[in-house]
Order: sequence, then C-alpha cells, then structure tokens
Amino acid sequence: MKNKLPLIIITIGLIIALGFIFIGGKKESDDKNAKTNNDNENTGQVLNNVEIKDGIQYVTISAKGGYLPRISTAKAGIPTKLLVETNGTYDCSAALRINSIGFQKILKNTGEEVIDLGTPKVGPLQGICGMGMYSFNVNFE
Repeated sequence: MKNKLPLIIITIGLIIALGFIFIGGKKESDDKNAKTNNDNENTGQVLNNVEIKDGIQYVTISAKGGYLPRISTAKAGIPTKLLVETNGTYDCSAALRINSIGFQKILKNTGEEVIDLGTPKVGPLQGICGMGMYSFNVNFE
C-alpha cells in the first residue's frame, strides 16, 4: 500500500487539474467579445461590431478559424446589413450558411461580404459554417 500512495496522490492531483481546465475553462476572451460588441447601456456609446450609419445598422463579423464575435446584440426593427470579413480564410468558416434567410455562400478568402438582412424582428439570427463546426448569433432586441 505504501508504494501505491504516491501514485494515488498524483492521480488525484491530475484529475483535479483536468477538472479546472475542462469544467472551468470558459475563456476570458469569450466574455469580452460578448460584453463589448454592442451598445454600452451606461454611456450609449457604440462599441466594436454594431454600428448605425445613415439609418442602416451594420453588424460586422470576422470569419477565420470560426466567427468573432460569437454573440452580438443588435436592435430589431432597423434595416440591417451583416458584414462578414475574411483575411486569409481557408477553413470551413469561409462556407457560410444563414438558414433563416436562405443564405449560403463560399466567401472570398480575403475580402468583405455584405449580406442584407432586411429589417429583422426580435429574435436570434444564426450563422454557421459549412461543416457545422463554427457558428455565431446576432440577437435582435
């Protein structure tokens, strides 16, 4: 039993360490993206990826190794365009589908795709890559 005790202690330590990595592994960058991509309610300042110009709302998403930000919040009832930017994108995030509006396209490896969303109603809009690995949501409120 004495010979097995160090092995048992090491095994328990590894299990605890892996638990912290996998269970508590929410990335700080995910929180930052979710918090800084829309109107700051305290200041009314437009941050990051949602902007209104000349009465049209623009939501900007980058596509490379997934989509960033993964969650955006925009205003419903305003004419809206989704700008999807690529920069050397050679993965499946270049194959974009937005089922709710019938959009499906292989994006240019580098460039910008402008997708007219019309005047969205309250609710989510989901974009997903061709393989179903990566997705993003724009929540219209």
